[in-house]
Amino acid sequence: MQVQCTWTCPGMRFRQSTVLYFSKHLRSIHGDSVRRGRERGSSGYPSSVATMSAVSTEKDAVSTHNGSTQKTPQPLQVAKRLEKFKTTIFTQMSSLAIKHGAINLGQGFPNFDGPEFVKEAAIQAIRDGKNQYARGYGVPDLNNAIVERFKKDTGLLVDPEKEVTVTSGCTEAIAATILGLINPGDEVILFAPFYDSYEATLSMAGAYVKCITLRPPDFAVPINELKSTISKNTRAILINTPHNPTGKMFTREELNTIASLCIENDVLVFTDEVYDKLTFEMEHISMASLPGMYERTVTMNSLGKTFSLTGWKIGWAIAPPHLTWGVRQAHSFLTFATCTPMQWAASVALRAPDSYYVELKRDYSAKKAILVEGLKAVGFKVFPSSGTYFVVVDHTPFGLENDVAFCEYLIKEVGVVAIPTSVFYLNPEDGKNLVRFTFCKDEGTLKAAVERMKEKLMRK
Repeated sequence: MQVQCTWTCPGMRFRQSTVLYFSKHLRSIHGDSVRRGRERGSSGYPSSVATMSAVSTEKDAVSTHNGSTQKTPQPLQVAKRLEKFKTTIFTQMSSLAIKHGAINLGQGFPNFDGPEFVKEAAIQAIRDGKNQYARGYGVPDLNNAIVERFKKDTGLLVDPEKEVTVTSGCTEAIAATILGLINPGDEVILFAPFYDSYEATLSMAGAYVKCITLRPPDFAVPINELKSTISKNTRAILINTPHNPTGKMFTREELNTIASLCIENDVLVFTDEVYDKLTFEMEHISMASLPGMYERTVTMNSLGKTFSLTGWKIGWAIAPPHLTWGVRQAHSFLTFATCTPMQWAASVALRAPDSYYVELKRDYSAKKAILVEGLKAVGFKVFPSSGTYFVVVDHTPFGLENDVAFCEYLIKEVGVVAIPTSVFYLNPEDGKNLVRFTFCKDEGTLKAAVERMKEKLMRK
């Protein structure tokens, strides 16, 4: 994958991997199995890819002190298009949380369960014998439920047989969309910071990535920069709204501008809308609902965030037939089909009454208030979050050199986990002052985390 970014930074070197920014801080977990990378200038970020096995330059086996023969560990092997990605930051942080007994406000999964009526529907489907392969593009009842929900949300009526593809979570919808519609060398625009699977999947597709950085405090789209970046050579723009990790929601003005530029330059839009029901200060707008955009948009969504069932991995992609063809071709050779009983249960979930979504927003608003007010009281600069269950803060009042160093300190000395946002940027320097917290936890957990930070985290 080739990479081009629209910022200017003398001597800048792009990230090697999600793992490498944290690799030098994992020695306490992996001991000698993690090789220390070279330091990148004065930024504090290592520049070589960390590996998770001991590597020897000698090919022969070595003898131990008692004369027995021990085989030399071999270096990990991975295709060049993926060698820089390695272990995700979420896996690393969750491991550190367990090791140090820290409260995990890092990875975005709830510590409470989904609604009983959805779980009971899954149990019933299993008992009813709905346990064999499902139709490749989805159980008919789920496809119909997705269409009903989409019409209610956007006003658009789509064909459940020709325009809906059920996938194994939104991550697979992203993969199927990119691998099914992007050719090697195609130009794709991302907005940084971005969910880490975007770059990895684009790398697998051989895409040429251009990156536009959204900056605090409001993470607004730099319209003039976008206009100068998009061109007739651009194949697609990938948008995530509500936006992980910042909590930003793309405004109608921003979406209209992006839409007009895409129509003018014949560009596709891939929209990740998994947090569409977790909105607070404004209403979600689906790009496909804008005039002239449905025919060039793939809308991706999932069940997990809205129903606190992230382990079920039920997602879907909605697109016109000429784009659905490519999505389904890739999907057929990625997973072919998605878990059958969970699809039947998902169809029940998506037909939940409106009162469910009202209660969901009310509950998350209360959780958000606990975390945001707590972080402000601790001394963080908290940036606005209009959607998702994430909040981004400026950690610099506490005197650590970058986000990775701060998150390590927070885990080991305070007992709370956050995510360093530099892993969401092609240029890690853009995220070095920011960390992400999640509030998809029960109120007791959120309050306990805030109290730990109030007690142990000191401003410098």
